Amino acid sequence: MSWNEPGGDKKDPWSGRGDQKTPPDLDEAIRSLQEKLGKIFGGGRGGNRGSSGGSIKGLGFLIAGALLLWGLSGFYIVDEGNHGVETRFGKYIATTQSGLNWHFPAPIEHVDIINVRQQRFIEVGYRTGGGEQSLGSVPKEALMLTKDENIVDVRLAVQYQVKNAKDFLFNVVNPAATLKQVIESAQRGVVGSSTMDFVLTEGRSEVVAQIKKEIQDIMDYYQSGIQVTSVNLQDVQPPEQVQNAFEDAIKSREDQQRLINEAEAYSNDVVPKARGAAARKIQEAEGYKEQVIAQAEGEASRFSQLLAEYKKAPDVTRKRLYIESMESVLAESNTVMIDVKQGNNLLYLPLDKMMERQQQPSTPKTEAPQSSIDQSASPGIEEQSGLRTSTRGRDVRGR
Repeated sequence: MSWNEPGGDKKDPWSGRGDQKTPPDLDEAIRSLQEKLGKIFGGGRGGNRGSSGGSIKGLGFLIAGALLLWGLSGFYIVDEGNHGVETRFGKYIATTQSGLNWHFPAPIEHVDIINVRQQRFIEVGYRTGGGEQSLGSVPKEALMLTKDENIVDVRLAVQYQVKNAKDFLFNVVNPAATLKQVIESAQRGVVGSSTMDFVLTEGRSEVVAQIKKEIQDIMDYYQSGIQVTSVNLQDVQPPEQVQNAFEDAIKSREDQQRLINEAEAYSNDVVPKARGAAARKIQEAEGYKEQVIAQAEGEASRFSQLLAEYKKAPDVTRKRLYIESMESVLAESNTVMIDVKQGNNLLYLPLDKMMERQQQPSTPKTEAPQSSIDQSASPGIEEQSGLRTSTRGRDVRGR
């Protein structure tokens, strides 16, 4: 039979008080809670005093356990390459390094983990997908004006990392957005102070270096805690409408530079050879000069000595000079002088064979044979000094 049917006990099973409309007694609820805690932590039915002591003891254990768990929740681990930034009620306290660390758990302190070794990447003037495929230029960021009032399309990629976790977390609200705006400002300033030819050709590396320096100076002024590691000029080109004409101009410049390099290479090859040949000629001339001077001085000295001897013995010196002169004159001729005494007989000598034998390279040179022939001399031949024999006619003529 239900409680609200006729004949029932008229007691509300949910409130436990039947039709009584008064609220539950607070003292009774506290007493009931103390009894339950006393049963859990060893309290018995030993009276009100014992029950109250056990309840306080159990509540103390409960609070101690909660505090222990709360304290253990303050341990945290910072991985290698990361820094932990601790704040107490929102105020910066310390920066922790990698390893096991502890802080007062929430809500007192809070820790933010910042990766200081990660290479972050920002694209300005273009966008790429998941891979390396370019999704094209972003004209709003890429197109800019040069010093000579030309428009160029510049696409820049910047890599950076965090060098100070505290500054990166607190000094700038949105570091990535701020860095992007600084990059656009820096590159527009550098490109705007350069001519279009300089940006497109030989000035690319210098433009990149200036952009990187200006970006880093501005971010350091903001104390952003960001270190710019590299600035890559992905592409710089004129607008699409005039790109073909500029490509032709660039090819012409490249051909010009190639021809200049070839000419310089040829010059570097020819000029040293010419200088070497000129130096060799100069050295040969110097040597010839020294040789002629030394020879002339030797001849002069020889003549002076010979003059002194000639004054002492003119006849002997004259005869000696005559003999030496004849030796020098007849040394390379095919004529043989034979001294004949008291005879006019015809001599046959195979002079041609003798000369051929002398001229062979394997046979050493020998002097022409001289012989003294004692024969009966006819009148008029006794005072002859020699005979001249010709190798052609093989005849001997008296001299």
